Amino acid sequence: MPRIDREQPGAGPLVQAFSGSGFRVDGIVYSGGVKLTPREAIAWDAPPIDELTQQAIADLLDLAPSPEFLLLGTGATLRRPARSFIDAVEARGFGIEIMDSRAAARAWGVLRAEDRWIAAALLPLDQG
Repeated sequence: MPRIDREQPGAGPLVQAFSGSGFRVDGIVYSGGVKLTPREAIAWDAPPIDELTQQAIADLLDLAPSPEFLLLGTGATLRRPARSFIDAVEARGFGIEIMDSRAAARAWGVLRAEDRWIAAALLPLDQG
């Protein structure tokens, strides 16, 4: 697994590595997808990007206080989810940043080091 290191970790979970089938967050290996909040990492049986619905990430959208935006990692490559998914997330008042899961994991670390209140949903690399 490639390592992701940074100088000053922010509060909350830190993505330390990723592989084709999952992620290592704070020393725990998550097979499959992972959802991240400023407080915790949550194992996620992520649906294919084309089948992603608002319900699949409802716990992230229901965080209090509300996240500034959602980082969506779409697997090994950048893939756009269905327009209906994007519209549903935006209708709830959330911005959404879509990128491949490697980039999303790195962005998570940088933004949390800045203590930004964000959420992330990362699909495994072998799913994208």
